[in-house]
Parts: sequence; structure tokens; C-alpha cells
Amino acid sequence: MAKKESYVVIGLGKFGMTICRHLAKAGQEVLAIDNDPEVINEAANIVMRAVVANAEDEEALLDLAVGSFDHVYISIGQNIEASIMATLLIKEQGGKDVTCRAENIHHARVLEKIGADHVVRPEHDTAERLIFNQLNRSVLDYVYINDHMMLAEVTIRNPKFINQTLEKLNLRQRFGVNVLAIIEANDEVNEMPQATDIICENDKLTIVGTKESIQRLSDEVDV
Repeated sequence: MAKKESYVVIGLGKFGMTICRHLAKAGQEVLAIDNDPEVINEAANIVMRAVVANAEDEEALLDLAVGSFDHVYISIGQNIEASIMATLLIKEQGGKDVTCRAENIHHARVLEKIGADHVVRPEHDTAERLIFNQLNRSVLDYVYINDHMMLAEVTIRNPKFINQTLEKLNLRQRFGVNVLAIIEANDEVNEMPQATDIICENDKLTIVGTKESIQRLSDEVDV
């Protein structure tokens, strides 16, 4: 069970409502806010509390103590001005961890400038992930650690990499990645790989590196 924390979701379009459903399913405390009463009625069946309010109304946000919640998600549709104002007000009210949905790169830059802790562009991010996975078939999964570094899981299929030690493969020098773990074909996990460990066919390596370095390795380990 995940640690129980408090969440606010502002803007209950498809993205915002999906966040509500997942948080509620995980047993988290959720306050949902939208200016549409019909949407709030729907959300009331999902989350702990649902309130009709204007996210640009400073007093309304203060009354709801939005700044005191552990996490705030701002998912206001195409009303970019409202999204920016809500972000500014919540950060001024002490919002500790504010994640905002951006409609485009310019919107994202403004949100970052005024203090948003995380900015997501769902359609852009989904398309990027889809294309990355299709172009890098050996990468089973990945997550960005920051703007430059990724954590990824790569399957070894190329015979040139099979039955070789990590020391001989020298992945750090050749590709710029570090191996954090080896998941063997029987799903046994080697959490502290040594230079003398041998890589077998279909072993999965958990690696960290830049997107470019992981792509270079992906090109080589696949066949």
C-alpha cells in the first residue's frame, strides 16, 4: 500500500478525471475542483471531496487550503490563462508539489518560470513514448530521472553481447551507460552486478544514461 497523502486535482477533463480515479483507487485523499457542477457531481462519486470553484479565485483557493495539500495537479483544459493564474496563486499559497498540464511548449515554459514543480504534456509525451518504443525494440521500459538522464530496461539479444562479462563489454566506456542490475531469464535479479558477471541471452539490464546513450546501446543489443 502506497503512503497515504493528500491531493488536489484542479480541472476535471479526461486527464484530470483519470488522475482522480487512479488516486482514489490507490486509497489517497483527493479534493477535486472544477467550475462545472455536472462534472463535480460525477467526481463526487469517485473522490473524497468534490467542490465547484474557480481556480483563478484566490479567496476560494485559500478557503479550501489548497496550498496545504501534499500534491496539486492542475489540469485545466485549453484555458491557458486560468492554468497560469491557478499555478501562480497556489505556489504563492505554499503549494509544495505542483504538477501542471501544458497545452504546448510555450505554455510549459511559462508554467516552469512561475514555479510549477512538474510540467506534463500528455499527448506529446504519449506520442514520444510510442515512437521511442517502436524505434528501440530492445528497450522494454524507461523513465526519465531528469531532463537528461533515463533509467531503462534493455533486453540482450545480439550474440556479440552474449556470454561476455560486463568488464569485457565495457558498456560505460563504449555507450556511456551504467548497469544497475541484471534480470536473468528465470527472473532472478542480480542487484549488485560485478565486472566478472556474465551476460546471457535474453538477460535484461537495468541501465542509466542519457536518451542518446541508451538509444546507441539499443541499436547494438537488438538483432
